[in-house]
Amino acid sequence: MPLGGPRRIVCLTEEPTETLYLLGEQDRIVGISGFTVRPKEARRDKPKVSAFTSAKVEAILALKPDLAIGFSDIQADIAAELIRRGVEVWIANHRSVAEILDYVRRLGALVGASAKAEALADRLAAGLDATAETAANLAVRPRVYFEEWDAPRISGIRWVSELVGIAGGDDIFPELAVESLAKRRILANDDAIIERAPQIVFGSWCGKKFRPEQVAARPGWDSVPAVRDGFLIEVKSPLILQPGPAALTEGVAELARHIQRWSALQNATV
Repeated sequence: MPLGGPRRIVCLTEEPTETLYLLGEQDRIVGISGFTVRPKEARRDKPKVSAFTSAKVEAILALKPDLAIGFSDIQADIAAELIRRGVEVWIANHRSVAEILDYVRRLGALVGASAKAEALADRLAAGLDATAETAANLAVRPRVYFEEWDAPRISGIRWVSELVGIAGGDDIFPELAVESLAKRRILANDDAIIERAPQIVFGSWCGKKFRPEQVAARPGWDSVPAVRDGFLIEVKSPLILQPGPAALTEGVAELARHIQRWSALQNATV
């Protein structure tokens, strides 16, 4: 039976690639982002034709795609060029946990796999519910600062903030998390971070290695509980900063693991 929906998809970011593989629809993918690490076979088998803010347009056109899928305003220029060259483009702009689950459903519907997508979204939601149930038993919830970039300091995006909450922590910048654009989450200086005294600092510097020793050496940070207690922790970007299944599974599990470790230490000192 011939495939319904788009048959030759270029994925400009990782989350559509991961989702299509989980749906068993990977044969539709003809090109992927060079930042793709999940699943491993995608990186091995599929041509890499884009970064996040740039793309090999001629290479994409040579693949004769009937759809390109990207994410957010950051890929607007890539999308515009592909549209001008006759390619149909879907730029998703999901920013919350609920929207990620809906993204899975919409992508599944797009490729004629609605039932599988509903089942996948339900499994992902059930996993989050189980994590939240475990977190509800924590005696104390840590104050958490999630840093997406170090210079300038950029706090965590909405789905990350929500996952911190599901894992048992409290984001110290919830008012910034609702801002979809990174430039609206830039912190002018470290004063607010120090004042809000995070007990855990998670760092995920958009593909650059997190350096806890550099964080600890920041002026004034010696008074921050996370520095004092050694809770300066890297979460790899592919696990948490891609708004797809990885963040809702391995990403939140990594957050929860460290939050539970912090909580256990608090109980041990009581």
